[in-house]
Amino acid sequence: MDRVLEFFVGLPPLLVYLVLGVGAALENVVPPIPADTFILLGGFLAAHGGPDAKLLFVVTWACNVGSALTVFALARRHSPGFFERGFGRHLLNPHQMERMGGFYARWGAAAIFVARFLPGLRAVVPASAGATGLGWWKVAPPMAIASAIWYGALVWLGTTAGTNLDRIRGWLDQANGVLLALALVVFGGAGAWWWRTRRAPEPTHSDGLP
Repeated sequence: MDRVLEFFVGLPPLLVYLVLGVGAALENVVPPIPADTFILLGGFLAAHGGPDAKLLFVVTWACNVGSALTVFALARRHSPGFFERGFGRHLLNPHQMERMGGFYARWGAAAIFVARFLPGLRAVVPASAGATGLGWWKVAPPMAIASAIWYGALVWLGTTAGTNLDRIRGWLDQANGVLLALALVVFGGAGAWWWRTRRAPEPTHSDGLP
């Protein structure tokens, strides 16, 4: 962590904004990127004569939300054809797409809001919501609000860390550990759902004929 801090200290403020903005954007594509830690460090630097904390929040938040909405838009545009042929049809069949669409139609806004706090799911939910054709107004507001809460908290923690950055980083790691455990539970439930719904229900006949 000290080496990362030294790296950021050696950068001019404009480059700090750029690096942290790119990191926040890539989090939606490459989940292992430790964007949370970087933004925490950015807030710490802001409190010690580095980049402006408010501008740092705006840049990282806008890049994160913009990247997530881009993933959503691409999935919304290309997913129907992808899941109808080739490898895609083995991932989700029409019956599963219909079930998933029903879930997002009912719980989409709430599910997206919660998922923005869970590691791993942050990258998955925008794509899956787009694949079901969910509307923009059910995706953008909860995504923007949740990301504002999370990134705002990270910048604030960094700016108020004083000399206890390692302790706050420890708290962040513990919080992310709990959130990761919750995310794994959700992933496990999603895997069980995928396995159970691979076969579409047999059609029923009102005349009693097979």
